[in-house]
Amino acid sequence: MANPHIDSLKQRRTQYALGKSLPLSQEAVTALVQDAVKHSPSSFNSQSSRAVILYGAQSLAFWDLVKDALRKVVPAENFAQTEQKIDSFAAGAGTILFYEDQDVVKSLQEKFALYADNFPVWSEQASGMAQLSVWTALANAGIGASLQHYNPLPDAAAAAKWDLPASWKLRAQMPFGSNEAPFGEKSFMDDAERFRVFS
Repeated sequence: MANPHIDSLKQRRTQYALGKSLPLSQEAVTALVQDAVKHSPSSFNSQSSRAVILYGAQSLAFWDLVKDALRKVVPAENFAQTEQKIDSFAAGAGTILFYEDQDVVKSLQEKFALYADNFPVWSEQASGMAQLSVWTALANAGIGASLQHYNPLPDAAAAAKWDLPASWKLRAQMPFGSNEAPFGEKSFMDDAERFRVFS
């Protein structure tokens, strides 16, 4: 049975070979990201997810912050390989920084004390759903992307550079751009190891 949503999910793949050409205007990409985040679910409709969309020099600046942070923890003899990897992310047209607003989480914990322990978990789930929504939307627009997790290394520097609220917690980074290489075959584990069905 054909299902447009499943077909869309199948288009979402990790792309490390990124270029700066985009099939959409910057304004259209921004609107796409905003709509994808806006319409992603969150517990209690908390809308805790935040996104910072960086283009061009601003995106390069973020990856420079990452490199600066990594220089402090990666041995000098290994840094060339690390730098090459970071440069591949910087080669794209932009980067989306995914945040979760901890003030929203704390407010829900205060209002619904019975579920206080769950709200941080649900916030992480909301972030994951926002990331998947954006990634799938980009893929369906012909834009390549990957999901990275260099937090918390660049968090303080990024917050200072873009004057972000202290309550915003960085959860992931998504470099995006043109697809400069084909996708390889994706393998899947056996369904019997992954699913249980009872009727």
